[in-house]
Amino acid sequence: NPMDERKQINFTIVPDDKGDSPRIYANFCAISHTPFDFTLSFCEVLPLSETDIQQAQTSHVVRAPVRAKIAVPIQVLPNLIAALQEHMRIFSESTGASWDKGPVH
Repeated sequence: NPMDERKQINFTIVPDDKGDSPRIYANFCAISHTPFDFTLSFCEVLPLSETDIQQAQTSHVVRAPVRAKIAVPIQVLPNLIAALQEHMRIFSESTGASWDKGPVH
């Protein structure tokens, strides 16, 4: 019976971007995790006011507005990391930019 036979179909998943999803700017990403997923909290760090600086001297904390939170299942993480590294490699080669890894948060 042809219905009982399973065919293997290779496919690529691509974003169905119709241009209506907003592009959100973030210049800071905080990462947390549970046993099941990683949460990436994308924030926008704005120039600090005098009040912000005074509060940071006491608390040693600066609060940045969260612009988006993305939960990534553990199973997706290795592919996400590999894709980011590959895009960073291509970007660096095409621009000649070298990146200091900087602090990890």
